[in-house]
Amino acid sequence: MENYSTKYDEYLRQKKFPLIWCQGCGDGIVLKSILRSIDKLKIPKDDIVMVSGIGCSSRTPGYVDFNTLHTTHGRAIAFATGVKVAKPKMTVIVITGDGDATAIGGNHYIHAARRNIDLTVILFNNYIYGMTGGQVSPTTPVNRFASTAPFGNLEPTFNISGLAQAAGASFVARASITQIHMLDKYIQTAIQKKGFSVVEVMVPCPTAFGRRNRMSNPLKLMEWLKENTISQAKAAGMTEEELEGKIVTGIFVNRDKPEYTAQYQKLIERVQATQKERQES
Repeated sequence: MENYSTKYDEYLRQKKFPLIWCQGCGDGIVLKSILRSIDKLKIPKDDIVMVSGIGCSSRTPGYVDFNTLHTTHGRAIAFATGVKVAKPKMTVIVITGDGDATAIGGNHYIHAARRNIDLTVILFNNYIYGMTGGQVSPTTPVNRFASTAPFGNLEPTFNISGLAQAAGASFVARASITQIHMLDKYIQTAIQKKGFSVVEVMVPCPTAFGRRNRMSNPLKLMEWLKENTISQAKAAGMTEEELEGKIVTGIFVNRDKPEYTAQYQKLIERVQATQKERQES
């Protein structure tokens, strides 16, 4: 087992503490995984830009000592795209949630994957709009309760990882906070990957989701998450009925494709060369 000796204080803005997150929330666990990954990869703090939108997870940049942007609802990937195009050598990490990224921000999510722009998206999936009132999100399971679904959710859920894979992302993986070593590995791989990378993290929300679904006890919710998480290998041998309600974790795609900012730079150079030729002729 790895010996995690990350000096978290080096990466945190201490005056921003205590955290706003509720007791039992998994967002802090993901934050520590991100910091361990950055520490292991030895990325200088000044070379990192962390961008977020609106939501519980999107408060993460406020606690870290990197270049940070806390932007508008659903627009984190759009802002991050601008940063990456302007500063292609920067490591740009997007922190977002299931509602922020795949509801109001859905088109940005799809088209950033299609372009294959070199962003690392850490997507916290807690099945609900946690900060803004406990509304149904695109990932709220069918028949589960939310403030806008007091009699149970009728809408089928988005497969967030599958959506990114289908749209053209270079790296897509899913892990739960109960699989912390796996999560660290996936985040490190995603950061190093040239292209659009998504790590979907299954995160418990005992306050907004748990209270409405008889899992307000953080331990009970964590146990439920662990019991319903299965590997791809196990899922391959299960029927569609058996897979109902299960969370399949693992790496879904890891491929090499042309990356947008590199292609854009080639275009600039080609246009400049053409202009120079015309001026000299």
